[in-house]
Amino acid sequence: MKPCILLLLTLFWSGCQSAPARPLELNTMIAHWANYAHEDYLSFVKEARPDLVQVGFYGGHYWSLSHARHGGGYPAHFPRVGLKENRDWLIQRNKQLHKLNTLVIGHFNIEFLVGDPTSKEGPRGFFKFYRELWDESQLGPRPVKDPLELLEKNADGSPRINNNYSIGGMKEYWACLNNPHWRTVLKAWVRHGINGGVDGFMINYFYRHNCLCEHCQREFREYLGGRFTAAELMSQFQINQLATHKFKEIGAWHKPAETNPFKLEQLRFSQMATKACFDEVFVKYGRSLKPDLIVGQWNHIGRFNQINSDERCLLPRELWAKDEDYLWYSTGNSAFYTDLKNGYLGEGTLLARYIRGASGGKPFTLGKYEGTRIRAAIAELAANGGVPMGFYTRFTDAQARKIITQYYRFLRTHRDIYLDNQSAARSVLLYPRQAVHGGEVEPVKQFLKLGDSLLNRHVLFDILPDDLATPERLTAYRAVYRVGEKEPEPVNHFEIEAPATVRASLSQPAKGKSLHLHLVNYNRTEPKKPKSAGRGIQDEKPIQAENIRITLRLSEGADLKQVNFITPENNSKIVLQATRLDSGKFQITVPPFLVYAVLELAIPVNPKTQTP
Repeated sequence: MKPCILLLLTLFWSGCQSAPARPLELNTMIAHWANYAHEDYLSFVKEARPDLVQVGFYGGHYWSLSHARHGGGYPAHFPRVGLKENRDWLIQRNKQLHKLNTLVIGHFNIEFLVGDPTSKEGPRGFFKFYRELWDESQLGPRPVKDPLELLEKNADGSPRINNNYSIGGMKEYWACLNNPHWRTVLKAWVRHGINGGVDGFMINYFYRHNCLCEHCQREFREYLGGRFTAAELMSQFQINQLATHKFKEIGAWHKPAETNPFKLEQLRFSQMATKACFDEVFVKYGRSLKPDLIVGQWNHIGRFNQINSDERCLLPRELWAKDEDYLWYSTGNSAFYTDLKNGYLGEGTLLARYIRGASGGKPFTLGKYEGTRIRAAIAELAANGGVPMGFYTRFTDAQARKIITQYYRFLRTHRDIYLDNQSAARSVLLYPRQAVHGGEVEPVKQFLKLGDSLLNRHVLFDILPDDLATPERLTAYRAVYRVGEKEPEPVNHFEIEAPATVRASLSQPAKGKSLHLHLVNYNRTEPKKPKSAGRGIQDEKPIQAENIRITLRLSEGADLKQVNFITPENNSKIVLQATRLDSGKFQITVPPFLVYAVLELAIPVNPKTQTP
């Protein structure tokens, strides 16, 4: 088997421009697709004081819809009609946000286009922009005359067309990310956005469909030629004469039950190709214009859906989140409700720990499709190394705004606990990523079952993909949990007696010697309708957590100096009494709390083992 040319090129592209020299220091963020032009938006930002605001549109949505009379609705809710009018408005909004000392990150739809090449009104949407409104003084010359040349194609050469949203009665098209002319368009849009004053982009729609255009045919041939010999191609995929072979399928996501080695190669190629586009356009070109350009991908995973979801499920570990500054994963319909009687908390705990371990601790956030459990959504991210956000929270709702501001003030007040902290867990659960790369998803189901069990037993653990679990990485842990193997002896520094609706995690700050035990309570009065996302903050209805007791066993010679209890519902620390037991044990009774509490444990940490 040959080295993969696409992998080498991608590594080259991403290495041409390094990531910003200073890692992002994020504690809180907000993101909005709607209401960002509301008269009260800036006062809300001033009140909540997020480190980062993800707002505004600079990719396909902008160029398809901001000049259309339908642009004021979903998805971008443009405040004006017209390219210049919205550009001027966004530039002003960016300046206003910068004055509030926050980073401004624009949304960038990389390929999803809305419009009609022809109609009674002439070209509409994207096609009107490309044919009639392209401004060469801002964007440079058009790379091709006919915009249809930029699109994903069916086998007969016709463009792939959808009608899922029917915005303004227009159709939906997909640009081909392997098309070099489309990458030229994207670079022009990147330059336009940077000139508009953004600090970076959160890029979405990293989908490659069954595009059979000449560019995908060529790139897939090169990809296969870099991975397989001629004999292997013939014996495994019945491909003879690769240089002239015309593929009838070059797909991507598919049903796991229908997978096979060739479908996996198509999916792997698709994800590496979209990564190569990301690297060329945003990492190499974008940072050539603005060296500190912040970039990240908006991806989807649900409850660890693989092969049929997750835009990088088959990426090699060398490329997973490489050169991204912060990560976004949407949880889909898997986490917007609770089903407490059946033990389902609608949480993102396992996913948060997976992203943290897979990315090496980069900032990340989770998109949850509800605006109800605001406290719980913020708390689970704060407790697991993520960046709490308010994307689906309705700041125009006075009660929601009050809670967001209250929790963000808490996180800001105790910023030293969160900023650049490290997990202090001494157990690790390995995620079976190697099995996924081989097309197997059953081990993922076993991983979820084991992970849920560990959470319910209040075991303190990290998550690490098994292809990163080198012996050196695992030396930091005293217990390693693997799917399909006997459980190791538990690490019993902490014994946590708490309801199954409570989740626990342990962190160590970047500075200082304390440990922080985070407790997140998901118990609530649920809506009458089963599995409902709720109407808003009025349906969060948390039920206070009580009767929680922590038994802590310290190493010989160590001592527990002090225990502080903090929670967003209380403005001051409460000093707790720890009962000394025999054999270096201490017992702590946790006061009742609503959704989120932190125990600050003043314990000298052994610098060699990083354990108390």
